[in-house]
Amino acid sequence: MTHIKRIGCWLIGLTCITSAATAQNAILKSLQSDVPGQGKVTIHQDARIAALIGSHAGNATLSTSADGVQRVLKTQGYRVQVYAGNNTRAAKQAAHQQAQKVKELFPELTVYATFAPPRWLCRVGDYRSIEEADAVMRKLRNSKEFKEASIVRDQIIIPL
Repeated sequence: MTHIKRIGCWLIGLTCITSAATAQNAILKSLQSDVPGQGKVTIHQDARIAALIGSHAGNATLSTSADGVQRVLKTQGYRVQVYAGNNTRAAKQAAHQQAQKVKELFPELTVYATFAPPRWLCRVGDYRSIEEADAVMRKLRNSKEFKEASIVRDQIIIPL
């Protein structure tokens, strides 16, 4: 019975967090709406604030360095996956080889060779929109080296 109560409390908490982010967004929109006979409010804010209270408010975080200066924004976005293996040394080697190949052919792209249990992955880029990721995916496929490239949702890193 205690497990059911814990799950219920957890779900209620999650709902409250989501509702709070939605409410903040709704408040901003209502303040900026044009109502005849009333004043108009214009809000000037940093784009990072909008990203934090947007649709992925629970997932966005700002990373800080040792001196307390904010350096990157981590949020949900898209990457292009060029390799997915299993949990073996050969798969690890293959993921790193694919990463090296991407770096050689497209030095301007950011490449991530990581282990996400239970498999090794090689993903490219940090894209906010699926259109940006699609353009890079097509570029990778057109090189004839990455025929299996596909777009995946992932946590992305946006430098500030």
